[in-house]
Amino acid sequence: MSIATIDPTNGQVLKTFDEMTDQQLEAALTRAADGFARLRTTGFAERARWMTAAADLLDAERDDVARTMTTEMGKTYASAKAEVVKCAAACRYYAAHAEGFLADEPADAAAVGATRAYGRYQPMGPVLAVMPWNFPLWQVMRFAAPALMAGNVGLLKHASNVPQTALYLDELFRRAGFPAGAFQTLLIGSAQVDRVLADPRVRAATLTGSEGAGRSIGASAGRYLKKTVLELGGSDPFVVMPSADVEQAAEVATVARCQNNGQSCIAAKRFIVHADVYDAFADAFVARMAALTVGDPMADGTDIGPLATERGRAEVEEQVRDAADKGASVLCGGQRPDRAGWWYPPTVVADLTPEMRMYAEEVFGPVAGLYRVSSYEEAIALANGTNYGLGSNAWTRDPAEQERFVADLDAGLVFINGMTTSYPELPFGGVRNSGYGRELSAQGIREFCDLKAVWIGEGSAGAGAGSHSE
Repeated sequence: MSIATIDPTNGQVLKTFDEMTDQQLEAALTRAADGFARLRTTGFAERARWMTAAADLLDAERDDVARTMTTEMGKTYASAKAEVVKCAAACRYYAAHAEGFLADEPADAAAVGATRAYGRYQPMGPVLAVMPWNFPLWQVMRFAAPALMAGNVGLLKHASNVPQTALYLDELFRRAGFPAGAFQTLLIGSAQVDRVLADPRVRAATLTGSEGAGRSIGASAGRYLKKTVLELGGSDPFVVMPSADVEQAAEVATVARCQNNGQSCIAAKRFIVHADVYDAFADAFVARMAALTVGDPMADGTDIGPLATERGRAEVEEQVRDAADKGASVLCGGQRPDRAGWWYPPTVVADLTPEMRMYAEEVFGPVAGLYRVSSYEEAIALANGTNYGLGSNAWTRDPAEQERFVADLDAGLVFINGMTTSYPELPFGGVRNSGYGRELSAQGIREFCDLKAVWIGEGSAGAGAGSHSE
């Protein structure tokens, strides 16, 4: 497997990296075990100082880190800088809140015949994180910040096309003061992931990636009885109802579809519009999509850079071609430019039917599917009519209809009159084939903690007469 920085604007290989040898991997696993032995004995205040120092480093090095991300995967420089800022904010959030999130949870001591009873959260140990390239800093940080604050240590197997970002993370936490081995990047191929999971020193795994990758990690983790959290992407609906502010919905829809060059798991992908406002929305949306600037991701004013990989661009191209060949209408875009690099234009495709790939598959690029529906019931059926269930959007100014969408949308995230995004304060994750488990919020830091039941009696009486075992 090739681990390399390849400039997506022209396809040129900029730098290559050797995979770890078996001996280097073994040394890294030993460091992780030793690092956990040290980190778990530190207090929240000490970890918070180190995590805050990591945030300070991110802020100070924002421009250079952002430039690396843009070079490796093509996101605009402006969005890369915003990603670094968001990561620093997440570090500070968990530095401030981890101790409260993991405080002992009192139980009814009298009901169980104890003088004291409570639940205690304790760290699991080394956790393997298998991460994708599309948000190469943020998707790691939303695992790493809570995991390290809980006292776990991290082992990062990053995507093979963002090795320089991965190596930056390898050094970041050490420079911030965390013990050696607290967080390490493993330059390994996918074939070595099973070996890492099988190692008894590794206690759990988290993956953000494709459905296939999730099935593979889940199967391996099941064999070895390891806890997992999986975020596997989605084909998020964006529903527009008659009471919506159509112009605002079209404006947000454009950003929601094309954020990160259209390569976001929670990007809106299927635009489901009520017939009463379909024409108005379609006209505004297509005009905005067609007006986006595709170009140098480092340049001011660029809205969309290249897709991250040649393979990814080919997949998007094939999905659009399949729809067009089967009768769909391409309202804008749909033809890649004749230039070096992995470019693809903002594209809107309408008149989609179930035999077309775009109808059921996630499209990982700046391509929107546009659907007309005649009722709330039809909108919900279409919105829930895939195997995915990560994010969702609904646009309506009717309070009763808003509550119906919250109840009926089968997704881990429901955003009403706003674009789906992630916040440290809110749980993040999907349902159905979009995965399981949650990142961020209090739930995210607890995912990789063992919850220990504690029962304390008076003196040496123990459980006392009349107690019973499990």
